[in-house]
Amino acid sequence: MPPRPRRNHPTGQRESNEAAQLADQLQTAGYTKRDIARIINRDASLVSQFYTKNKGAAFVPALRQVLAAVQTGGITDLPDLASIASRHITRRTTASGATARVRSKAVLITPTGSGTGRVGAQAIASGSSRLRPLIAEAARHGLRLAFTVRLAKTGYVHPSGSRTDSPGIRRDVIQRADHTEERSYGSAQTGGHDAAGFAQRVDAAGGDVTAAVHQWLVETGRIRPDAHITHLEIRTWRPR
Repeated sequence: MPPRPRRNHPTGQRESNEAAQLADQLQTAGYTKRDIARIINRDASLVSQFYTKNKGAAFVPALRQVLAAVQTGGITDLPDLASIASRHITRRTTASGATARVRSKAVLITPTGSGTGRVGAQAIASGSSRLRPLIAEAARHGLRLAFTVRLAKTGYVHPSGSRTDSPGIRRDVIQRADHTEERSYGSAQTGGHDAAGFAQRVDAAGGDVTAAVHQWLVETGRIRPDAHITHLEIRTWRPR
């Protein structure tokens, strides 16, 4: 019985669409996918889908203008590039011709000022960036904030429950079976931290919330410089 003829499979990778090609050029110019997402006011996952799901056609006109501004106009600041892009982004339409709905962002802070954000090890590794909008919104509303960190017991300078470590916090230190501890810093009773001031720390750290919290803990003598934060929680409230 003669062998079946083999089907010809393409050996090369699928050619990138224009949105991906423009994103590549912007990355060559020094911008990250997250920067590009901020420029077009979308989530960073959408930029990744330029490559994986062939999306992004609606953003091609905006990306062209942004790339031209970078290459020929010498414009480099993200807010300026975002302003340029916004003038060339149109909402897509459905099959019936109606304007498609865009998923709205989740409400970060309630009208009373309370808000909470938590991140674990995976998000910690990328700087806990998902907490940055919560802190920024708290700063805009003049709120206070507190945070709870979890790290190895040996990473703390003061013993568990020390009032020097976190004075006025009656909440017990939470000890874990993996030899880590959770400790809280700030509360409504003690006044907490000024969200606007903490937002400035985050900005100074390049948006890395983990680094900003770590720096504050080291500067105030609460943890050792080589301590590694494994979990982080931010809480906000409106001062009375």
